[in-house]
Amino acid sequence: MGAVNTAAPSGEDIAWFRDGVSLAATARGAASTLARRVGLSSHRSAEVALAVTEAATNIQRHADDGALLLRVVRAGDQAGVEFLTVDSGPGMTDVPAALADGTSSAGTLGIGLGAVSRLADQFDLHSVPGRGTVMAARFWPRTAGAPALVTSPELSTVGGVTRPISGETVCGDAWAVRTDDRDSAGDRPATLVMLCDGLGHGPLAARASQAAVRAFHETRDHSPAGALEAVHRALRGTRGGAVAVARIEPAAGRLLYCGIGNISGFLLGDGGRRALLSAPGIVGAHMRRLRTFDEPLPAHGALVMHSDGLTERWDHATLPGLLHHTPLVMAGQLLREAGGRRDDAGVVVIKGAW
Repeated sequence: MGAVNTAAPSGEDIAWFRDGVSLAATARGAASTLARRVGLSSHRSAEVALAVTEAATNIQRHADDGALLLRVVRAGDQAGVEFLTVDSGPGMTDVPAALADGTSSAGTLGIGLGAVSRLADQFDLHSVPGRGTVMAARFWPRTAGAPALVTSPELSTVGGVTRPISGETVCGDAWAVRTDDRDSAGDRPATLVMLCDGLGHGPLAARASQAAVRAFHETRDHSPAGALEAVHRALRGTRGGAVAVARIEPAAGRLLYCGIGNISGFLLGDGGRRALLSAPGIVGAHMRRLRTFDEPLPAHGALVMHSDGLTERWDHATLPGLLHHTPLVMAGQLLREAGGRRDDAGVVVIKGAW
């Protein structure tokens, strides 16, 4: 078998910071420490801390309920820092105006969201008036005045986020992505994505989901059913979990999907959403005979997979313009819209891979 390219960026969830009087100070300190730990220069680390402080202060001043996720991202041998803010609140009626130079909320550092967008190597914001705002920014290594060391647009085709149940610091949901360019023949390579919801929550659930991630990356079987079988073997002796694996084949214009348990999958397009089926069972304990479903890829669409920590009562048509945003911001909006705090939650979105 040919080699499988696993150079797609991976995200390491570091910490969620909930809205409160200490949010800005706590997030700033954590961002500065994290940036230095992954090797960003002192100048770049200060830029990351400044941007995180501005974003956190905006949550404090304007959101009814909000949180900030801070994490490491990796692409090849490069490491960077990424933050995601998710809030329920008044939203923004005029996003371009909010991003204009000189616009800053009272009580923030005064640099404004426009400056945050320029400091970041990748930036996106989606706001729905009356419901809330999601903002994401990614920072790669660079020296003052120089371009980032990571510039590939392919880094924006996948985005995922996990959030632990209230009271826990580790999450039992996990996702992973890899690409298979053996038969791409110059076309976009096939993309495989997996989402695992370890049974229960806490460290034992996290142990199961991380075992699933390792097995998914290590298997040399490129089919959804084959990858799921590898995960099944790896989860024996753990709590087990619900798992789904999807394979996107741009050249064939199709999606292959195989799932066991309560993982929800949807193909989104301008015409609505199409549900993807999973069979009952527990990966690592007992599975029925696996069945792979073949679905056509919608033009200019997206694939969404999420655990039962999100309800299925969301409708992307009520979130105007969502499909025009990055996968990470899409994932954040769905988490804001449908995620609960009484269970681990995980959602991954792929868009622009076909």
